[in-house]
Amino acid sequence: MASDLQHAQDFYAAVLGWRYRSTEFGHSYSLALSGNSPVAGIGILEPALRAPVGWTPYFAVSDVNETAARIRERSATVAVGPLSFSVGRGALAADRDGAVFGIWEGELIPDWLTWRKSAPAWLRLRTRDAFEAAIFYGQVLDWASDRAGCCQVDYEEDEVVLRQEGHVVARLSSGAAEAAPEPMIQPRWHVHFPVTDVEATVQAALHHGGSVVTRRSTPRGPEVTLHDAEGCLFNVTTRTEAV
Repeated sequence: MASDLQHAQDFYAAVLGWRYRSTEFGHSYSLALSGNSPVAGIGILEPALRAPVGWTPYFAVSDVNETAARIRERSATVAVGPLSFSVGRGALAADRDGAVFGIWEGELIPDWLTWRKSAPAWLRLRTRDAFEAAIFYGQVLDWASDRAGCCQVDYEEDEVVLRQEGHVVARLSSGAAEAAPEPMIQPRWHVHFPVTDVEATVQAALHHGGSVVTRRSTPRGPEVTLHDAEGCLFNVTTRTEAV
């Protein structure tokens, strides 16, 4: 969600090479494409919500009411919804440590089963206790079950790792602190966009009003956390982790 849709579109087009198409949500929301693959949605943040700009992951569920009930039963928060739209129903929630996420029941991107295997994004949850968070999300979203299309959960390199059909879709890391002043340490879901050249992407972000928050070297290659021109956090990493 951005305060200025055109400004956000221009920034990510210049930095990540995205183009856009309209959706059934109207002129205040657009679908971002990387090549021919849908990768993200950018919408206008309503001033009445008094919420910061930011990337929020939405998880597809079969029954948004049932999932919202599971969230509440586990002492987490459903902050908005479930709300009905022309193409489905959604809700915005926060887990027990305050990390914000969404749930969605309804239409998905056309040809979902094909493009989800190559869509250029994956997620990391920075949380207080990765094992506890994995149990929470596993119960709420039905991970590691016998349901078709569910995720495999493993523990690797001090992280809980989720894979779907062999592709990493999310990593859960411990050590977050809710009261921490540093956004990188607060509990939150971080979106990672794999790119061909991390440093070239960083320079493009700086040129278009972004800033570097932190740089890291990982066994998977370099990772850089950036602010976009409106101050929204996002990460770029090497394309080897593409989903």
